[in-house]
Amino acid sequence: MERQGSTQPGSQDSRPEEGYRGPQVCNIVGITYRQLDYWARTDLLRPSISDARGSGTQRVYSYGDLLQLKVIKQLLDAGVSLRSTRKAIDCLRASGEPVSSASLLIADDQTVLAHSGQELFDLLRGGQGVLSIVLGLDKVKSEVDAAITELGGSRAATPPPAGTVSANGDGATTGPAAHSHVVG
Repeated sequence: MERQGSTQPGSQDSRPEEGYRGPQVCNIVGITYRQLDYWARTDLLRPSISDARGSGTQRVYSYGDLLQLKVIKQLLDAGVSLRSTRKAIDCLRASGEPVSSASLLIADDQTVLAHSGQELFDLLRGGQGVLSIVLGLDKVKSEVDAAITELGGSRAATPPPAGTVSANGDGATTGPAAHSHVVG
């Protein structure tokens, strides 16, 4: 694959950054050249290595540009309109969060959420916070597993089937009917 090298402004070393020309970008990302051209002309994503400067010059995109273009394509493929996609990408850029490193949750064309640390932000509402804590279920599982391991052999016996009377004869039932409140 032919790549063009260029030194990235502000980089800490003088190694050239690998660049990708339009047709290569289209193959890698899975978009048409017409889409790529339109997105560059309308400032959705301009190439960070080299922009077209008139007839005979080509745009050269960085690896980071490829990641952003793929995020844009996935938003569009998920049914988010181009207008909403543009708004979501602009909001991510304004937040300082690298577009390619964000975890996005797409509910519909009106709701695109970004996960950052322990918070969720609605990108189509200007980055408004939605939740201040996101529970990582992997962490919950590992904490429960660790607590079980600490208990060792002192685990309780297998609970009786739902709806049966408890073994101590107190008349309490087990199962969903016995636990009607929500634990926070």
